[in-house]
Amino acid sequence: MAAAPPAPPRLSLQCEPIGPDTTTLRSLDWDRSRFDIEFGLRNGTTYNAFLVRGERTALIDTSHAKFEDTWLPLLEEQIDPAAIDFLIVSHTEPDHSGLIGALLDRNPEIEIVASKVAIAYLADQVHRPFRSRAVKSGEELDLGTNPESGVAHRFEFLSAPNLHWPDTIFSFDHGTRILYTCDAFGLHYCGNDVFDSDPGAIAPDFRFYYDCLMGPNARSVLQALKRMDALPEIAMIATGHGPLLREHLRLWIGDYRDWSSQRSAGETYAAVCYVSQYGFCDRLSQAIARGIGKAEAQVQLVDLRASDPQELAALVGEASAVVVPTWPANPDGDLQQSIGTLLAALKPKQWVACYDAFGGNDQPIDSVASQLRGLGQKEAFAPLRIRQAPDGNDYQRCEEAGTDLGQLLTKAKTIAAMKAIDADVDKALGRLSGGLYIVTARQEERSSAMVASWVSQASFDPPGLSIAVAKDRAIEALMQVDDRFVLNILREDNYQSLLRHFLKRFPPGADRFAGVPTLEGAAAGGPVLSDALAFLGCRVVQRMETPDHWIIYAAVEEGTVSDTEAATAVHHRKVGNHY
Repeated sequence: MAAAPPAPPRLSLQCEPIGPDTTTLRSLDWDRSRFDIEFGLRNGTTYNAFLVRGERTALIDTSHAKFEDTWLPLLEEQIDPAAIDFLIVSHTEPDHSGLIGALLDRNPEIEIVASKVAIAYLADQVHRPFRSRAVKSGEELDLGTNPESGVAHRFEFLSAPNLHWPDTIFSFDHGTRILYTCDAFGLHYCGNDVFDSDPGAIAPDFRFYYDCLMGPNARSVLQALKRMDALPEIAMIATGHGPLLREHLRLWIGDYRDWSSQRSAGETYAAVCYVSQYGFCDRLSQAIARGIGKAEAQVQLVDLRASDPQELAALVGEASAVVVPTWPANPDGDLQQSIGTLLAALKPKQWVACYDAFGGNDQPIDSVASQLRGLGQKEAFAPLRIRQAPDGNDYQRCEEAGTDLGQLLTKAKTIAAMKAIDADVDKALGRLSGGLYIVTARQEERSSAMVASWVSQASFDPPGLSIAVAKDRAIEALMQVDDRFVLNILREDNYQSLLRHFLKRFPPGADRFAGVPTLEGAAAGGPVLSDALAFLGCRVVQRMETPDHWIIYAAVEEGTVSDTEAATAVHHRKVGNHY
């Protein structure tokens, strides 16, 4: 019997008032499981747009193209599209701008209000002339006073580049004190609650979203927060994804401030350069930056197409490491100038590396690498070659390369922290013993493994355990809430070869399981090692953050022992400042 076809994804719409003369049109994508392939989603996502009526009317953002057949009729129930005066484009990523072309079909006279960079990007997306107004921080758009409510809707714009695209702007309505931030402060969480009524339910996704998209731009987050501090008291943050933030607003803003301050502490940073709107450059650079951040190193994303020459020279010249993409073989004049500025700003003894942008007409990566080596810099990692449209393995390889670079930048800090522990405390901590385990995880084409000894049973009913996972471990990205993994328990009389293998320093993207016998399909979360004494299949329930580790609490869902007479391998240490 033929297998039943997969069920179509669940898509729905929600239209709710959120303030005087202000309505949200939320597109609910319940089953979306990945976002831009780099990271998985466990709770779907939403794409939020907003309609604000004063004397004149503004629409803030649109939706994903997959909602064209339903979102546009919903908009037409609220207002004749021809009566919309302005379309405020927070940024041009397709999940927010996917229906701009269809809107222009219905209202070619609408005036698009966006950053200068966004307007240039839109011209390449919609392939038609349109009315536009470029705005930057401090500039305003006055919709006038709504005759029914008496509320005056006056928008003030805040430039917010790199959150998480270079074209992003925030829009603050002085009449309602609602700040529209698009991706910033968002989260991939699909639910019927319009607002953040249950902070405990959404907090893990809020943090995961920050770590993936905003953390690599922590310095830009702090700049945006400074601009927000100058506004009147904000009553609500209307995000582009997930619930709107109103009930616990101070909590979420405080989290962004704390996390970004921690990531921006110190002057040592890596500048990860990219060329916006070229190939897969944007997303590959974000994966590298995310990896650098996992090692607790500072990172600054730098758009070669949009950066001011003086700013570019300063960012590159002051960086401890610079990561460069392959650029178009025939760049336009402005980009050629930026490339020249970049190369001229490099300094001796900087760490440098390069990656393929896969733009279709790239300068060969070996040529770029040769130019960098010719300037006398140190190579941070081997050129990252992309031979086809990037998949999960490629993004994982980029992230792991970034982590390797981040560890180079934080090496001195790490050694200093190890030496700072009191000698007696260090020796006493070393007397804590643990078993020896290999944690494995697999999600689609991505897989990873690590040696673990900080493992303990944590509950009886349901059976559960805890594992401490260093923040810079590659496998950490595969151990988010609701992810599954396998704990392989090593046996006392046969663990050395497995330990040697998994303690090796693997190059970015390397297959951790090459040459290792495994029992594929034996557990849901990842490979079971054939030579393990036992295994436990686990599901992540909760994560607790410490300064340098995540404590993972997981429910045990399955497991078995291969030899009931054998004993578990035990790890004894003499000091507590390393594993």
